[in-house]
Amino acid sequence: MTRILAVLFAFLSLPALACGGPEDACAVPGGSYHMALPESAVPKGIVMHLHGGGARGQGLLTSGLAREALARGYVFVAPNGEQPTRRFKRDWSVRGKGLEYDRQDFGFLPDVMADVRARTGVEGGSVLLAGFSRGGSFVWDMACQMPGFADAYAPLAGAFWDDLPVGCDAPVRLFHTHGWNDRVVPLEGRSFGGGAVVQGDVWASLKILRETNGCDARQPERNSFEGDLWFRHWTDCAAGDIRLMLHPGGHGAPQGWAVRVMDWFEGKGLDPEG
Repeated sequence: MTRILAVLFAFLSLPALACGGPEDACAVPGGSYHMALPESAVPKGIVMHLHGGGARGQGLLTSGLAREALARGYVFVAPNGEQPTRRFKRDWSVRGKGLEYDRQDFGFLPDVMADVRARTGVEGGSVLLAGFSRGGSFVWDMACQMPGFADAYAPLAGAFWDDLPVGCDAPVRLFHTHGWNDRVVPLEGRSFGGGAVVQGDVWASLKILRETNGCDARQPERNSFEGDLWFRHWTDCAAGDIRLMLHPGGHGAPQGWAVRVMDWFEGKGLDPEG
């Protein structure tokens, strides 16, 4: 009976969701976000997902990562990229040569996180920051320049943009996923406007992070395969954890991506060896 009362009290203590649905975004200074609460009385943490360029956070509320995060007991958060006077209005302030923005998201995302915690009462727990395409690139930027924002980072089909950072602030856990046939964000990157703006090279991005994490060797500790998925694991570095998953598709996620990301985030590994 005592245990039942404790769970009931925890559930009643969780604030009602007054905003955050598909048509009712939560407002914070400089922008807005969408969110969904798990059924669990006490959420385990927060999963934040950044949409791709031109999209909106509301579309992620029904994504595979949202379903997986909610099923495992995490609050799911999907901010909106807003650059109202720029050519690409639904975008993130990805660091890069020749790129200017209305809003700097290094300040916006912490404001979103603080508001989420205030509205939900979630004071602790683990945090995962994921993102797709331009959102994935900003995940790389956050991991590099604000590593303490989240406990783990999961960019998909997006990496640093040129000019590449000289180094990052601290080691992190990062799981990068990319399509072998991605022509929107090729593994090697591509240029726009005659080279005025350049997508960075995924391999160069990984090199910078290996140096930050204190990896003595360029090659990973091990490689693994599962069907048509290729994995590289840098898990023997001085700190942090770097994983790379390549799939044969294009600019998108392979089947089962959300499950793998959440398993890795929760420390369950990507294969039988970890």
